Amino acid sequence: MRLIRWVFILVLLAGVGYLAVFRIRDPERRTLDDRARAEAPGRFVRLEDGLTHYEAAGPDTGRAVVLAAAFSVPAFIWDSAYQSLADSGFRVIRYDYYGRGWSDRPDTDYDRRLFERQLAGLLDSLGIRQPIALAGVSFGGAIVTNFTDRYPGRVGALIYVDPVFNTGRPLPWNERTAHRWGVHMVIHGGTDSMAAGQPFDFLHPERHPDWVSRYRVQQRYRGTREALRRTRVAIAVEPPQGEMLRRLGEHPRPVLVVWGREDPVAPFSGSEALLAVMPRAAFVPVDSAGHLPHLERPEVVVPAMVRFLRERWPPD
Repeated sequence: MRLIRWVFILVLLAGVGYLAVFRIRDPERRTLDDRARAEAPGRFVRLEDGLTHYEAAGPDTGRAVVLAAAFSVPAFIWDSAYQSLADSGFRVIRYDYYGRGWSDRPDTDYDRRLFERQLAGLLDSLGIRQPIALAGVSFGGAIVTNFTDRYPGRVGALIYVDPVFNTGRPLPWNERTAHRWGVHMVIHGGTDSMAAGQPFDFLHPERHPDWVSRYRVQQRYRGTREALRRTRVAIAVEPPQGEMLRRLGEHPRPVLVVWGREDPVAPFSGSEALLAVMPRAAFVPVDSAGHLPHLERPEVVVPAMVRFLRERWPPD
């Protein structure tokens, strides 16, 4: 009995110690409430699944251009293009997906339907009824593809910047449950690694010294890592987007494809497959740029976007 008692005590102490270490290392210590959002730029709107953070710039009479972000980097990923497009006469909207940035972390499935509802609800709340130009960078390519395929009449032009699509992948063991994911992200340093690894999207990360600190802001709020895990779960079970892309390629709407030649995330060779199903697309290869060419070479990418929108997407 004495041995059993000591084993029980040791197990209990180990459990308490584990919980203590988890709490100490866990960066998600804050609740994303009105007080926290007081430091956020832009505005908020309550949609079907929760509050959505967005920013809008440019004339109200301008044609709407909506910028969809990456997998985990919030709307600030569009810094180089956001104001420039607005200054060119477009009404520009960028927003944070659920589970990212300043938007809510709803307790739900983070599948394509959630992100489709969010974007459709945002457009409705802003009274945008006319077709928009929709741009997606990285995982935003999957988001804009899903949305355009579901609401073809709401999108008048598409822009892909180094897109990443859902091609189907097995789910790693440490992403299959919230517990395993939490252990990986907190105890084994996954949260720090995710933040520290963001600069590798750039060919020259030294030119973006504040990138990691800006990224870490969202990691302070409860629900962030679980939202990312649930998104990965959804990606693993949803069908690849090849058929969607084929349908979009057959549609007459104008498409612009921008791709950094030195992209380590979505290799430049992937542009060939996309252009094969979208043969009418305009194509801008960007030298000396990694996964985020609009940030590394804004003097090339942003004028190309403006020119494309003016010439290929004329007003009705």
